[in-house]
Amino acid sequence: MSEALAPRGWLDVWVTLRHYAIVTFAVLPEALARHLPDGFEPEVFTLTSGEQRAFVSAVSFLDVNFRLRVVPWPRFSFGQTNYRAYVLYGGQRAAWFFGTSLATPFVLVPRYVWRMPWHHARMQFDVDWNGDRCERYSLKTRARWGAAEILARGSDEPVGTLDGFTTAEETALVLTHPTDAYYRRRDGALATYSIAHAPLHAQRGIVERARFTAWEDLGLVTEHETPHSVLLQRETDYAIYLPPRRIGASREPHGT
Repeated sequence: MSEALAPRGWLDVWVTLRHYAIVTFAVLPEALARHLPDGFEPEVFTLTSGEQRAFVSAVSFLDVNFRLRVVPWPRFSFGQTNYRAYVLYGGQRAAWFFGTSLATPFVLVPRYVWRMPWHHARMQFDVDWNGDRCERYSLKTRARWGAAEILARGSDEPVGTLDGFTTAEETALVLTHPTDAYYRRRDGALATYSIAHAPLHAQRGIVERARFTAWEDLGLVTEHETPHSVLLQRETDYAIYLPPRRIGASREPHGT
């Protein structure tokens, strides 16, 4: 585990994320704004086409050696996909989480203890790495919420500056380094938690197929839409700082 992941509390979770994939779509800012609570707004970027777009990502990975920092055993492994949008809150960049699909019965803990919008799924990874280069990335997720399919491969091309961003540093900061997460609890209240991770050294991916029913159900992405980008990394270390903290109540009940 990276020394950069400083402990904060006894509920800190430490985990290695393997087969890490960030699949990002460029969406209409007004469409995303309809799903955000008061105080949150899409961060808007201008593409080379001149169109203004916001970004949402499905971030998939295999949790390996998932454990509490203060209790290193037992350890667990399971698949996970987080659905997040890149937003502004109080003028600061943050990630808005729509939900998470989790391939373990332990999904009941965040779902019912902290009322997080997490959902059980069955996930099948078929990933082949040649060193740090991804030769094949296949993920199939079956779930009532968050069914998905990814088929992609890596390249030797680093992330660099992607369309809509002015520098490689901005690209990395927005897409790979959000550390403050906000979400609507299943009881309608708003909550937040934070994460930390080692620096990412992802490669650009080449996508053959990418479908996420969560984005389709929200009206943000169409079934056959091509992603803005796919970023792949073999593994990285993460710290998740828990428990989440409530920040107020939403006027809109959350039905998931």
